[in-house]
Amino acid sequence: MRQTIIRISTSGAGLYEFTERVRRFVDESCVETGLLTVFVRHTSCSLMIQENADVDVQRDLSAFFHRLVPPSDDPSMGWVVHRHEGPDDMPAHIKSALTQTSIGIPVSDGQVMLGTWQGLYLFEHRANPHRREVVLHIG
Repeated sequence: MRQTIIRISTSGAGLYEFTERVRRFVDESCVETGLLTVFVRHTSCSLMIQENADVDVQRDLSAFFHRLVPPSDDPSMGWVVHRHEGPDDMPAHIKSALTQTSIGIPVSDGQVMLGTWQGLYLFEHRANPHRREVVLHIG
């Protein structure tokens, strides 16, 4: 069993791939068979396994979530009460609730069992840069 925290600096809303950092952690753990748990320690970003071959996928996902949950200063979001940290804060919490903050990934033969075109992403929902912490735990 092994655990670490990795930090991911974001420059605003979007998807930030960190697959290779996870692969290195699993390789260094020397665990042959197990379960990798990836957990983000924040309420306004999330985790996602998604295609990493075509950057248009990440752009389209970001655009979809922006249309689904626009900033709270958009007229359609007039019902939002929580506005203390700016117009992107409550929408970021909603996007995080719609996605996931923890992912379990099988490990076999010392390798993360992601598919050929799958990558692991931090999905930043805030407009401003942030420094996010992601816990990696393998057992």
